Amino acid sequence: MEKSGYGQMTYAPTGLLTKSPPDQSIAAAREETEAAIFGAIDNLLEKVGVEVREIGVLMRGNVLSYNLGGMGCSAGLISVDLAKDLLQVHPHTYALVVSTENITRNWYFGNHRPMLLTNCLFRIGAAAILLTNRPSDRRRSKYQLRHTVRTHRGASDKSYRCVFQQEDDRNIIGISLSKELMAIAGEALKTNITTLGPLVLPVAEQALFLATLVAKKLLRWKVKAYVPDFKLAFEHFCIHEMEKSLELTDRHMEPSRMTLYRFGNTSSSSVWYELAYIEAKGRVRKRDRVWQIGFGSGFKCNSVVWRALRNVDPNCEREKKNPWRDEIDGFPVHVPKVAPILS
Repeated sequence: MEKSGYGQMTYAPTGLLTKSPPDQSIAAAREETEAAIFGAIDNLLEKVGVEVREIGVLMRGNVLSYNLGGMGCSAGLISVDLAKDLLQVHPHTYALVVSTENITRNWYFGNHRPMLLTNCLFRIGAAAILLTNRPSDRRRSKYQLRHTVRTHRGASDKSYRCVFQQEDDRNIIGISLSKELMAIAGEALKTNITTLGPLVLPVAEQALFLATLVAKKLLRWKVKAYVPDFKLAFEHFCIHEMEKSLELTDRHMEPSRMTLYRFGNTSSSSVWYELAYIEAKGRVRKRDRVWQIGFGSGFKCNSVVWRALRNVDPNCEREKKNPWRDEIDGFPVHVPKVAPILS
């Protein structure tokens, strides 16, 4: 926990921290989820000026709804991909994507070390994202969705079980994280960027990547795999702990590290806190390209690519609900490799 990179202001459920014994009831779980989700949705709808009745894809008796539970940290970007598909066949409507994870009902009270790690990792957070296919909304939209690429490595038993919910030897349910998790995530990322690369990389980078791939796979040459320079394809990155694989700079990783420090790992909503950080810093300019990468159980790796339709002014009225707004001037901060836990 001391090496997690978390600050002292992340959020955890009150029922787990302030009550003895800890409260894992459905009522406590509902209280946590409502506090996170309702706040995110209220802020979003106020920001964009859209009425609830105008949303066509959500959970109402006469609209389409889908259950993406169990998708882990990748659920948010999978939801964007699903919303994109739905908007292609349902014209002139809005799709609301809500991204969160409930901690109260998933807290582990056993002693099996691989399962205890999730207690240290996850924190409360939520994000709400509104997508539309209405041409009249283009002028006030911030981004255009360019690409979505989904990778699922569930055919590999090692990948499937590296993040796995099960019972320990005392029949206490928890989520076990394998020691091979980071290596498996790296393999999933390689598979994902093999599909994404041709869609976004300059021709020269594609040629180098293809030549290396042919040399390794077909000619059986012992050559080092070429890592495409995705910095030529994107101005901004929303990703966690894969900077070495992509050869990213500290500047590119700043949104991820500061989000982890301030809010902790908020599961599928983390990539949206990272994007909000970039916006709060005033770094998003018209035509900038943003790459969001989400990893999740299964094992899954998902990419979403956005292009900014306009400059995002962090001081405008619409951005007043940005979660970083009141404290962005204090970031970035130095994150120590080891930090003491305050009681």
